[in-house]
Amino acid sequence: MSPVVAGIVGIAAMIIMFMTQMPVAFVMALVGFLGFSIMTSPDAGLVLLSRNIYETFASYDLTTIPLFILMGQLGFNSGISKRLYSAGYKFLGSVRGGLAMATVTACTAFGAVCGSSPATAATMATVGLPEMKRFNYDDALATGSVASGGGIGMIMPPSVVLIIYGILTEQSIGQLFVAGIFPALLVTMLFISAVFFTCLMDRNAGPAGETFSWTERLKALLGLSETLMIFALVVGGIFYGLFTPTEAASVGAFGVLLIAVIKRQLTWKGFVKSLMETLTTSCMVLMLITGAVIFGKFLAVTRIPFEIASWVSGLSMAPALVIAVIIFIYFIGGCFMDALAFVTLTVPIFFPVVMELGYDPIWFGIIIVMVTEMGVITPPVGINVYVVYGVAKNVLSHNVALEKIFKGITPFLIALIIGVIILIAFPAIILFLPHLMYA
Repeated sequence: MSPVVAGIVGIAAMIIMFMTQMPVAFVMALVGFLGFSIMTSPDAGLVLLSRNIYETFASYDLTTIPLFILMGQLGFNSGISKRLYSAGYKFLGSVRGGLAMATVTACTAFGAVCGSSPATAATMATVGLPEMKRFNYDDALATGSVASGGGIGMIMPPSVVLIIYGILTEQSIGQLFVAGIFPALLVTMLFISAVFFTCLMDRNAGPAGETFSWTERLKALLGLSETLMIFALVVGGIFYGLFTPTEAASVGAFGVLLIAVIKRQLTWKGFVKSLMETLTTSCMVLMLITGAVIFGKFLAVTRIPFEIASWVSGLSMAPALVIAVIIFIYFIGGCFMDALAFVTLTVPIFFPVVMELGYDPIWFGIIIVMVTEMGVITPPVGINVYVVYGVAKNVLSHNVALEKIFKGITPFLIALIIGVIILIAFPAIILFLPHLMYA
């Protein structure tokens, strides 16, 4: 059996195993280990397995992940999310669809201290859904805005997906963080526009809420002060080279903890819960990376990534068409797999192709994160939709059908597609800040 055929068989076996609901990390590790052992030797496979598991969990660079996750968990359990929502509500709540707009802006702000899409969706669903229901918002708009807004956490630094992309491709995490700011703000504005047009077509979808005085609004802005301080400390420190991303993550986590303790906003129970959630999520992410690395070593010995890169570079197709095909694959794949798992699985395959075509690696990273963001709200996987569905059952007095939530994300999905088209047409939106800061 030729190496390429062995690689194709391995990929097919992995897809079949995905259908058994076996954890993605274990599937990638198992197929990678068995394939590598067959291609080389069982002893080499065992060495690969043991070495990669140890190196992943002992990696200094990867400590960035649990530290940023801890920062987000501490922020959630200390009530930052509620204060962010309150500020957005007092500024936007008085217009039609204002509560949904406030939810989207709060998701963007919370993403700046969280970095996880499902965590952002779950947090803002807990805070926002009861308020929107109190003002008789349509269930589709209410749940759709939360599920879609949660996806902004994938782009807004410190994004866990961008950290993984940076590690897998050996790109600067600092530059990726900087590059994600303008796209995240662009998506936020497009989502607000989606809410506006939804309420324009159906005036009952998002009734106007209370009107607040400017004194109350300015007072609510104080609730944003801690978020802005942490964001400026973490991202600003990386921008200006004051500390590495790992050091920035530790500073951010300590900063959130310090603010929460000084203001007495974090209980001991909340602190322990933050640690447990961080441990659970970090182990899941690190196992995904381990599985992807092991599977990537198997793909390397099959030479499939190199063959694909060579094949693509020999095509007469325009590079833009090749990129369009890759983006379409990410969109379809994101509909069936967890975004983080899909990125860790496919980046080793497509990254050499993109580099061969001469595209900027920072630009490509932001684009695929944008595209896979669509996957967190589209069926059949749509992890954010299921997160909001689960939270809605607990915080509302009635169940919201999954079909209703998927209907609600439609205008936001259209907005995301428009956003991707804009970023492809105008790459300077992504690259302006990295080039400015790191020139």
